[in-house]
Amino acid sequence: MKTDFSKFEKNIGIIFKSKELLRQAFTHRSYLNEHRDTELVHNERLEFLGDAVLELIVTEYLYGKYPDSNEGELTAFRSALVNSDTLSNAAGKLEMNDFLLLSKGESKDIGRARQIILANAIEALIGAIFIDQGYETAKYFISNNIFNLIEKIIEEKTWIDAKSKFQEQAQDYESVTPLYKTLKEEGPDHDKKFTVGVFLGKTKVAEGEGKSKQEAEQIAADNALKAKGWIIN
Repeated sequence: MKTDFSKFEKNIGIIFKSKELLRQAFTHRSYLNEHRDTELVHNERLEFLGDAVLELIVTEYLYGKYPDSNEGELTAFRSALVNSDTLSNAAGKLEMNDFLLLSKGESKDIGRARQIILANAIEALIGAIFIDQGYETAKYFISNNIFNLIEKIIEEKTWIDAKSKFQEQAQDYESVTPLYKTLKEEGPDHDKKFTVGVFLGKTKVAEGEGKSKQEAEQIAADNALKAKGWIIN
């Protein structure tokens, strides 16, 4: 039985011309492994496109919204706005989880792996919107569901580079420079998932997962700040 996406279309205010393109945006590679007779295509190419569209539109928005911010600050704002945590939260608010096409195994995993799948899916959705209806509609979707998150990011200072902050605090409190080690690397080249541990001396303080080593390190540093109770000022 096919998933009915009409409720989702109504929720986002966008009616797709190509329903198969919309369905593809929600199709995880694992689903195809269990449904080899299906004509569906997984969402990784759409994710690749959507990532680029998202970055351009967010960059354009931040450039106009914060005329007094320098390149480094704008880059940090953008990174915080398009990382997997922020995107998975946005996808969660849109109830995208209810429409994901996953294998039985992936369906049971509701932890960090699911957050990454959701982040990838919303990027794939943006790619699908761009192909189906063009730049302005993609901008409309991102404006409605992602732009509004920047105020909270700035208010809570989550845009601040967590690695830099953790290093400062580690040196102040314990006179040690943090060391980052890749603990796990999974998936094909186009869809890697990295698990990185951050250590103070021989002690592992926290771990982080991300689509790149850099993202995983930032998440590990943020988790380490929380684990140590070191407040970001």
